Amino acid sequence: MSASDSPAPARAAASRGTSPRRLARVTSFDVAEAAGVSQSTVSRALAGDPSISAPTRERVTEAARRLNYQVDENAARLRRGKTGTLAVVMVCRPGQDRKDLNPFYYAMLGSTCAAASARGYEVLVSFQDSQANFWGHYQERRKADGMIVIGTSENTEAWDYFGKLPEGTHWVCWGATHDDFPWVRSDNHAGAALATRHMLVRGYRRIVCLGSETSPQRQFKERYDGYAAAMESAGLEPVLQRIERGLPREEQGRRATAALIDSGQPFDGLFGVSDEIALGALKELAVRGIAVPDQVGVVGFDGVRAGAWSTPPLTTVESDFEVAGSLLVDRLLGVIAGETTTARRVPVRMVVRGSTRP
Repeated sequence: MSASDSPAPARAAASRGTSPRRLARVTSFDVAEAAGVSQSTVSRALAGDPSISAPTRERVTEAARRLNYQVDENAARLRRGKTGTLAVVMVCRPGQDRKDLNPFYYAMLGSTCAAASARGYEVLVSFQDSQANFWGHYQERRKADGMIVIGTSENTEAWDYFGKLPEGTHWVCWGATHDDFPWVRSDNHAGAALATRHMLVRGYRRIVCLGSETSPQRQFKERYDGYAAAMESAGLEPVLQRIERGLPREEQGRRATAALIDSGQPFDGLFGVSDEIALGALKELAVRGIAVPDQVGVVGFDGVRAGAWSTPPLTTVESDFEVAGSLLVDRLLGVIAGETTTARRVPVRMVVRGSTRP
């Protein structure tokens, strides 16, 4: 490009034998000079320090506006010893494709990020599944003020890793394998009892639970116990059809339903301890020509959106995702502040759709 093709500012600079000047970033010292105060006064005034008089604060604010000065929030947070960021770790099954992660956990991730944002925090998200990428030292490296761990309890190595983090690590979790971890959970027992009573009042009597009482997913045991308590209260025998470990949830539900049918065990209702298990049951019932909800009623647990589009749409117990995210964030902020926090249960509700009788 010839000199005549150069941008005008560059040509002018070249004619003066100088290089183009870069726009200088406005600093707090510039604001201090414009307002006629010290730099420390600018910092305190813009941070809302009550020791700064109203007239001085107004003068500093006006100078900052006029100069288009932007406070460096990251630097300010670090000076206060805080990052203003929370880390969220999503625990996956080893080698699991991220797009195959249970939709429930994506819903939890969304509600948690929304709750953090509402409290003025940014969120750093990490997906972890094996020793090759386990990492929870966000606080020590000053990347985040604390950590929320969400995900499958099937990955016991991951939970062993997080359970052994140094004392003083600020963290809370959803889906933990141990009750001594700082957890938040759905009201699993009450929700399962609610689901079972929902089927009982609609005339289903031989209700079978598709689940496990020994799974690392502690919520599965709580949900089975809630189902069993409701059945026994009605004078009925609880029946557990065990799922096979190590398979995708839908396949677990499909195989458990196939095994139940092949066994000859009479049933007219199925309670899946997760929506994906219940969706697998719906698929196998359809293949076998068993009408839902007339011959068999099906209820799941979790409230994943896929259930609204199954055939028929799945009746489910749904956790209050907004409350869940808020409880996780608030409990973590309590831990960070050094407060004594307690385990919390998230309320649930029935979402009645077409897989049970009206």
